[in-house]
Amino acid sequence: MAKGHRSQIKRERNAQKDTRPSAKLSYARVSVQKACFVLDAIRGKDVDTAIAILEYNPRYASGLVKKLIESAAANAENNLGLDRENLYVAECYANKGPTMKRIQPRAQGRAYRIEKRTSHITVVLDERN
Repeated sequence: MAKGHRSQIKRERNAQKDTRPSAKLSYARVSVQKACFVLDAIRGKDVDTAIAILEYNPRYASGLVKKLIESAAANAENNLGLDRENLYVAECYANKGPTMKRIQPRAQGRAYRIEKRTSHITVVLDERN
């Protein structure tokens, strides 16, 4: 069990917050597995190279991730005053979101379930030294 007053616990938790520029897309209509194919291609690359890779990637998730990287880079420039030339993709991952369940009618009165999966995609940038 946590020690101390609630405000003290919150203060300590906020002090440990990650200050790296990031962007998150919640409830993206793409499965985690399909998003990870795109994220694996750009992990560790600098921002301009990652955007160039995503520009010519035919997968649906590449358009979503490209917008995320541009958003995170804009956050880095405007909010933290970092230089875009030194930024690289430090972390990128996709977590499972809620699944929408739909019904597909089949023969002889049966029904099959269709699962439309969603994901939460996060991109974290960092400055290269």
